[in-house]
Amino acid sequence: MHYAYTIVYVHDPEASLSFFERAFGLERRFISPEGDYGELQTGSTTLSFARHALARESLGQDYAPVDASALPPGIEIGFAVADVSAAVARAVEAGATVLKDPTVKPWGQTVAYVRCPDGSLVELCTPMGG
Repeated sequence: MHYAYTIVYVHDPEASLSFFERAFGLERRFISPEGDYGELQTGSTTLSFARHALARESLGQDYAPVDASALPPGIEIGFAVADVSAAVARAVEAGATVLKDPTVKPWGQTVAYVRCPDGSLVELCTPMGG
């Protein structure tokens, strides 16, 4: 078994794809002709976005969307970057909101948190051990 992908259910997959391209420099793999599902290439895994209706259809029930609360969701997308401050600035320029400025943790890693326009929570951090 290997970790293959994450799907974030959102109102507008195209807007989320575009934001993640601008904010984090990710490359779009594709978006469906209906615009209800799209993927970004992130290395060995795929970050995907799908419309809420697609999630409800797949699950056969409702669920709590990532933007349903003013509080950030209880799950994050994490990106390791060399320069956390620069990554935060780029994300904010693209439309993210800073939740936690870059902070050096006791183990030496620099970590920051932003919330994306679609409601998702992103951690930007230096690589562990680097």
